[in-house]
Amino acid sequence: MPDRAAADIVLINPRFEASYWGLEHALPLFGKRAAMPVASLPLLAALTPSEHRVTILDENVETLDFDRIARADIVGLTGMSVQRARMRAILAELKGRGVFTVVGGPWVSVHETYFCDLVRTIFVGEAEETWPQFLEDWRAGQPRRRYEQSGRTDMTLVPLPRYDLLDMRQYLFGSIQFSRGCPFQCEFCDIIVTFGRRPRLKTPSQIIRELATLRTLGTEIVFIVDDNLIGNKKAIRPLLEALGEWQESNGFPFIFVTEASLDLAEDEGLMRLMLDANILSVFIGIESPNEASIVETLKHQNVKADRSMVDRVRAVQESGLEVWSGMILGFDNDDEKIFAAQRQFLEEARIAQAMIGMLFAVPKTPLHARLSREGRLDPEDDSPFGTNVIPARLSREALRDGYVRLMEDVYQPDAYFERLAAGLGDGSRPFAPARARYWLRHPMARLKGQSINMARAVVLYARLMRRVEEATLRRRYRRELRRQFLSHRDPGYLLGYLIRCAMHYHHYKLTREMAGARAINSI
Repeated sequence: MPDRAAADIVLINPRFEASYWGLEHALPLFGKRAAMPVASLPLLAALTPSEHRVTILDENVETLDFDRIARADIVGLTGMSVQRARMRAILAELKGRGVFTVVGGPWVSVHETYFCDLVRTIFVGEAEETWPQFLEDWRAGQPRRRYEQSGRTDMTLVPLPRYDLLDMRQYLFGSIQFSRGCPFQCEFCDIIVTFGRRPRLKTPSQIIRELATLRTLGTEIVFIVDDNLIGNKKAIRPLLEALGEWQESNGFPFIFVTEASLDLAEDEGLMRLMLDANILSVFIGIESPNEASIVETLKHQNVKADRSMVDRVRAVQESGLEVWSGMILGFDNDDEKIFAAQRQFLEEARIAQAMIGMLFAVPKTPLHARLSREGRLDPEDDSPFGTNVIPARLSREALRDGYVRLMEDVYQPDAYFERLAAGLGDGSRPFAPARARYWLRHPMARLKGQSINMARAVVLYARLMRRVEEATLRRRYRRELRRQFLSHRDPGYLLGYLIRCAMHYHHYKLTREMAGARAINSI
């Protein structure tokens, strides 16, 4: 077959269903169209030789033009398990048009045959080596059916992602990856399957280059998408130190949100470094207040003989970091008592933002293998119960219905604002403390920053009052905001509180949609 010319490549991130992370109901309040861009596609674009033309399409931001897409030489899709149905629909449309399609990403990496009838080539796992190899093979007219790297990616060699191919103004968060891999071995987790148990990190200079690029594109809030930022505590320290120094020298242009394991609570120095870098919130996989379930799923880092999980969460909170939590229902040791126990734990731990989901067995994980041996996997792809797991001590109906009720209870306004008030305490701690200290030394920067915060707070409040349809909910937001305004005149603090109101609105709407239809499992 003759050598082919340069390719017209289209990379697609399919639309998500409404979920905890999607913030679909809150996005209009912020004037945004999507929560954050997928990290892999700008990286693939950077790995593509310059003779090829690359276009990135995010269906969460724009409608797909299939006529335009069908003219491409290569169309690539990525996606997680929650995107798999939409991925199939897109691939079916493109197959009917005779398009050469390839698929990579989290879902196909663990379920390699899922798209086999719809796609020409799949990529399993990381693709820093296999994507360039595929392009060479395609140009020679000999693309393979399946690509998988023989080893893990050296993160110090990863190029600067092509953020310029995205309209970053459409996203609430920017996204950046410091590392891949996690040292732990949670039974349900596919991260160690895809990325391994030895965390691999980028260099400080790589991170700073990426942030400098995001800054030029107008991004201000960045989600560090590492599944466990502190998987290698020794290696992450110099990176956080460099990040804090860069933030200081540039006037703290970014606010960060990240993910970490609960053993962060035992490392005060690491928490201080995170705060100094202006990391304000950390998502922690608590999973369950039932210690038997924690032991069952091999999440040993959450069990400490001399300290409860509530105490450890509070230690992180008292450092100044806000804790968001991931919670799971449906472990083998869970019975009807788990729903009340989860609710009580969130109250005692003062966690306002909680992602709750039903246990899902991802292919290739130890959990999937065990449940397969035990005959406890539902083969139906789109189960009305929201999960493929057949629980041990609960009926499937009881798990689904209890999950929906718990979500409703957790995001009832009274429950949410009580947890939020407890977590914020007396409000004496400034919003973004590292930046607040910087502003004390730079009064003109403080004046500019606070003016921007106040303007954004006014706009967000106006949108909240205009778009929230329920009069009782609008009144509740007004009451809570009036109370905060009377006791805290810091515009940054007020803006932060308004953001939490907007996030509540999303969760509140999402839970009510689930109560009236099918359960949406955010895991």
